[in-house]
Amino acid sequence: MRKKCKPVFFILCICICMWMLPPGRAAAQNEAIGLLVQKYEDYRESFAGIETLEDIEGSGYEKIADQCFPVLLESFGETEVNFVSILHKEYHRLAVLIADSEGKVLYKTDQLEANYRRLEQLEQPIKGLAAVSFQDLNHDGLTDIILIASCENDTGEYAGKNYKVGDVLFQRDGQFYRDWRISDKINRFSMNKSAEFIAAYVRDGNSTEILYTATTLDELLENGFRIIEEQHYSRDFEKQGKLWVVPGIIRMAEYDIFMIYLVNEQGSIVWSFQPMEDYDNLYALKGMTCRDMDGDGMKDIVVLARYSYSGPEGELLIDTKCDIYYQRTDGFEEDKGFAESYRCTEKDTMAGLVGIIREYWGWPKEE
Repeated sequence: MRKKCKPVFFILCICICMWMLPPGRAAAQNEAIGLLVQKYEDYRESFAGIETLEDIEGSGYEKIADQCFPVLLESFGETEVNFVSILHKEYHRLAVLIADSEGKVLYKTDQLEANYRRLEQLEQPIKGLAAVSFQDLNHDGLTDIILIASCENDTGEYAGKNYKVGDVLFQRDGQFYRDWRISDKINRFSMNKSAEFIAAYVRDGNSTEILYTATTLDELLENGFRIIEEQHYSRDFEKQGKLWVVPGIIRMAEYDIFMIYLVNEQGSIVWSFQPMEDYDNLYALKGMTCRDMDGDGMKDIVVLARYSYSGPEGELLIDTKCDIYYQRTDGFEEDKGFAESYRCTEKDTMAGLVGIIREYWGWPKEE
């Protein structure tokens, strides 16, 4: 099992490093570390003190009201118990409680994948719980729990962008356990889009992993990859040689997961692109082209597509997005500048975008 260092262990490591600092700085750092240790100990003590549902608010948490349900969990008896999800008001850490009809807590845990987005920190980017589902995932006759947390970073490259973190709690003898390997793959290979998506992986054994690990086109095809034939062609990329452009999808649950590969004449994958990023589904591929866009004499790749995703209330939302991959001497570089200056709409066409992108790079406007 991959171990996640506890905050206290992390703080102790810092304390050792303090020995090498000048006395003044070390004193200030020691004071700050002392405050961190105290905060962590207070947090753990508060969580340990939740013995009934009435203790939730006094422990610094609040219920996620729309994600609390009565449910029959076999190893807790023949009567329904209450699944209660709670979020810490200051640190935004997610926890799960199982309580009886009298409000007594029978089981609780905050050891969840979403609580490790910011390693070694109490504060987490969790905004809420996007989905909960109760299913037998490992075929042992016991109901397991699928959790999908909704997160949003305040700072950094992805600040302001909502993303999901999936997790599974497997039921066993009045307890639950997590398999970190399953949670890792759910999130590393973007299989956290819905409860149905997670179930397709954990229960049914389907996976998108091959999209990220395949080394040949044959491997992809053998694992259910479907080529989008109308955009499948060969091109001579000046610095990369003659390559096949291979866009396609793998279908899981109700989602089409979209990837693009460049494949050499021997069938080996030499480059891959993931234009759909964290969107849920390829709604429509509007066009692709391989042309010089930035005026350096080398063919670039432009992708125009529409992607769907679930909104805060579960509603279907659709975005139109353009991605540009510029050919460089050592491979391809994803565009950042044009995407910040131009926002695509559903009315955009590939022909129109080529002109707009070239104007951005200083090409004369075509009459």
